[in-house]
Amino acid sequence: MNLVKRRNTDLPSIFDELFQTDWFGGTMNPIANRGNIPAVNIKETEDDFSLEVAAPGKTKEDFQLSLDHDVLTISTEDKKEETTKEDNYTRREFSYAAFQRSFKLPQAVNKEEINATYTNGILHVTLPKREEDKVKPKRLIEIS
Repeated sequence: MNLVKRRNTDLPSIFDELFQTDWFGGTMNPIANRGNIPAVNIKETEDDFSLEVAAPGKTKEDFQLSLDHDVLTISTEDKKEETTKEDNYTRREFSYAAFQRSFKLPQAVNKEEINATYTNGILHVTLPKREEDKVKPKRLIEIS
């Protein structure tokens, strides 16, 4: 038996792209956002779909939600810069963190009624279904 060593690179392989796809058809950039992508829960009920994005420490103003055709994109960007000047030295620290998640929406979503709230570190996005796509209750048909 021979052992085959795999080179550790940051270049994505075709398999990385296959397995980095969300249930909802969204994709993640595995290189640029490694470790910075928040968890997303997706749930479907009879009336809507809902997304829950775990992003503690943010405010609702930190998020940008956009809808382009049938693609919902959730993104945020955080820049911090601090400069301290004292006798004979200057210290400057800065950081930058960002993420973006995109989801291809099903045709059943009423795109005009999408809404979002941010509470307790979780961004809640509600994607209501169109009336004609909601599950209809079972009905009995009388035989004449």
